[in-house]
Amino acid sequence: MKQTGDLNLVKKINKTIVLHHIRTDSPISRARIAEITGLTKATVSSLVNELIESSLVEEIGVGESSGGRKPMMLLFKGTAGYAIGVDLGVHDILAVLTDLTGKVIREKRIQHHNESVEHVTRLLTTTIRELIDTAPESVYGVIGIGLGVPGICDEEGNLLFAPNLGWENVPLQAQLEAEFGLPVVIDNEANAGAVGEKQFGAGKDTANLVYVSIGMGIGAGIIIRNELYRGATGFSGEIGHISIQHDGPKCRCGSLGCWELYASEHALLEQAGQELGHEVDLESLLSKAENGDAGVIQLFERLGYYLGVGVVNIINGFNPEFIILGGRLAGGEKWLMKPLLELLEKRSLPHPRKQLKVEFSELQDRSTVLGAASFAVAKFFASTTVSVERS
Repeated sequence: MKQTGDLNLVKKINKTIVLHHIRTDSPISRARIAEITGLTKATVSSLVNELIESSLVEEIGVGESSGGRKPMMLLFKGTAGYAIGVDLGVHDILAVLTDLTGKVIREKRIQHHNESVEHVTRLLTTTIRELIDTAPESVYGVIGIGLGVPGICDEEGNLLFAPNLGWENVPLQAQLEAEFGLPVVIDNEANAGAVGEKQFGAGKDTANLVYVSIGMGIGAGIIIRNELYRGATGFSGEIGHISIQHDGPKCRCGSLGCWELYASEHALLEQAGQELGHEVDLESLLSKAENGDAGVIQLFERLGYYLGVGVVNIINGFNPEFIILGGRLAGGEKWLMKPLLELLEKRSLPHPRKQLKVEFSELQDRSTVLGAASFAVAKFFASTTVSVERS
């Protein structure tokens, strides 16, 4: 019996390897998969046939010959199922329905005022339900939900502490799994954003990157050697709470002079409200700056300076290849980038800076939702129930 079990396990592992290469390298031939993996052509052919029967792979016709018979090319079938990705923001919820390749099928954004945990979670549930109801017919249906949250989570998907929401100890994963009967993955929104950039954005070809999420707060997702770095206990990346002013104002986290008090969307709106004499939102400030309002442009430039202060610490502390700045403030790139780069030139160490790229995200505020959806897809393929065998 043990031998049979071992053989079944080896087969599952090999099938996972074959599927991985079809997902990441398609269109690809059976012969090329055998060459890459070291598996025999007969083994690859058998496993591919099972994957085709499972509706996760399809043949799309012959490719170019390298001297012999033209190979039949294989493609991963992304429409075999769908995933939900959610970015739970301090004042809004952005959610997407994607196929298994990360292609966005539907998108929904709603505003909230963070009246209470119960109110926001009801909105969250309603938003997810609406996207699930719009999912096209598919073999596997909606396979899971990924959620990026602005705070610290544990491995059970409990939101332990979200200072900008004012939430503590909210069992989000358990609530959503009970509501929808689907697997749910919950992680910090900056971690999700880093994975989104690595898989779908500017970080595809970068092994060591830091994604900085700039919203009402600031967080960072760190990729080291192509893997998400979580720290010793899973709570890395709370870089918005590094102190850049030792005796500065008190932060919601309880410390003083945190970076996000000076360089976040909240900091920008607070400063703009003081100078303009009334409350404003980011969209109106971006519009004013686009129309040449010198005072508002100066506010963005000041924010760019303070962004640079924190980014210098990232450069000197982590020596990444690439720093990607994302979130809603990415829309202000044209006014933020110059003062940021000027500060980096003056204050960061020259050797870590030499090979570094710093860019604003092309995905803008979609990095987190795409990363969150990819968490759900990854869980689907990693689960033992999907060893891609259909019941």
